[in-house]
Amino acid sequence: MSPEAASPQLAILQFLLSLQSPARILVAISGGSDSTGLLLLLDEAVKAAPHLKISLCAATVDHALRAGSADEAREVAALCASLGIPHTIMIWQGDKPKTGIMAAAREARYGLLANAAESFEADLIVTGHTFDDQRETLAMRGMRTEQVSTGIADAVLFDRRFWILRPLLFSTRADIRAFLKEQGVPWIDDPSNEDTKYERVRMRRQLSDDVGMEKDIGVAWEERLALSSRGAEWLDRHFRLHGGLLGQVMPDGLRQDRAVLDYVLARLAAIFGGRPFVPGRGQMERVLTFATGSGLGRMTAGRVVFDLRRDGLYLARESRGISPLVLRRGEAGVWDGRFGAVNRSGTTIGVEAQAGHSLIPVLVTGIQPPRVGAVNDSTMREESPAPKDLGSLDSCDEHRNEGGFGRDLPKGAWRRAIASAPVIFAKGNLLSEESARMVELTPYFAPFDRFLTRFDFIFANRLSAVFATAPYARLPLRSIDGKTI
Repeated sequence: MSPEAASPQLAILQFLLSLQSPARILVAISGGSDSTGLLLLLDEAVKAAPHLKISLCAATVDHALRAGSADEAREVAALCASLGIPHTIMIWQGDKPKTGIMAAAREARYGLLANAAESFEADLIVTGHTFDDQRETLAMRGMRTEQVSTGIADAVLFDRRFWILRPLLFSTRADIRAFLKEQGVPWIDDPSNEDTKYERVRMRRQLSDDVGMEKDIGVAWEERLALSSRGAEWLDRHFRLHGGLLGQVMPDGLRQDRAVLDYVLARLAAIFGGRPFVPGRGQMERVLTFATGSGLGRMTAGRVVFDLRRDGLYLARESRGISPLVLRRGEAGVWDGRFGAVNRSGTTIGVEAQAGHSLIPVLVTGIQPPRVGAVNDSTMREESPAPKDLGSLDSCDEHRNEGGFGRDLPKGAWRRAIASAPVIFAKGNLLSEESARMVELTPYFAPFDRFLTRFDFIFANRLSAVFATAPYARLPLRSIDGKTI
């Protein structure tokens, strides 16, 4: 995973030496040259170094999008059997979307790979992304923004469950294919890789070699890691969380380095807005200009209301456009991109926004099983809109709502936050107290909880502490680029 490790053999050796051991690796293999090369390179290196105590298993995802995909998956299974590597085929079942098929296939693929890793009791997943993929991604992103992009990350935590690592990210497809030819091993060419209706294919045909790109990527990665670290320090010093719903940036926090402020406000906006991506460049320029200006007031961007007052900048989800979530018993889901919900009650439930209801929510944070986001005490309905009980607040005193349930907070900002809080129903009524204890609500970080790159890990982990949620799983590595971690 180092820019200096261009040779596929050297890249794989360095990768295995960097792993914590013993380890079981799930190899994602489609049958194409990149993933087939990855499997054979790993198999060769693991067998040559039994002292590393590393074993392999493999999975092929059949997206069932074209004729012949099932036969190709069986060819891969035969290859794995010949190498003595346990293998499974995972099929993407159900209806396929008519638009956004590539993104949907990616989501399905990683979900199925994570399930396979669980079945094999693997410690991590590896994919065959190459430097060619990196160049294409950087070129496509460069067409959309002038910012320096980190491109494809060498390590991503998926669904808080498994780290996905890409050990060949600085090796070329040509070198991998040369290795396969030496081994006399064929590969499958996916016809979709030549279909120009896909942006990546069009970009692939336009690209020319860029000798200095590895160095540029390395610099961009170091800058992004430094931003994540500085962002985590900024959270400690300048951010307060109230009731799990209302964020407050202290006035001094708005006077910090603009690059850091851009980084943290963009990610806080995504979290409070329940969106997997940060606001676009134009939106963020407007937010930064507003937040660092001299005038007080409010603006909305990315489903978040930014409320600038003398005591700082408040962030809360705007109360419009919040869709309900219905969960049958035993089901889990994500409500509004902000709360994970698990229904362990014996009935179907609905999660809706507090706005428009006279019910008083009980806000929840914390890693212990929380109470649901609503109470059924009718005597509370005519009282203050602030909740009587905020559940388990942040264990760190500096992030605690010391005003006591919104008492010292601006009433407008607090009411706005409460309007976006979850309340839970069953058959149009509030759950009984007994059933309520069987429904779990926990904060969900839309930009991190599904796909978290290692570049944002420091910031995201500190954010988990602020919201009193479980920390993210650490990388299964003992070193990165030769440096101990």
